[in-house]
Amino acid sequence: MYAPCSADRLDGELLDVTGWVAAELIEGALLVTDRGLYGPGGRAFYAPAEGDPAGPFLWHGDTP
Repeated sequence: MYAPCSADRLDGELLDVTGWVAAELIEGALLVTDRGLYGPGGRAFYAPAEGDPAGPFLWHGDTP
């Protein structure tokens, strides 16, 4: 199963959520990306839109 990323850094990318448990689908994920504020090796935090764990996953900020 794939969930689309939306808003900012990874807009339009598909996130492979195959095998994720319900808690992971609700909490979201830190995705390693070179397109974020911190460059290569930085992470962008994406979490699903409220009430829709199947996506889209929305951008919530970057972290080193």
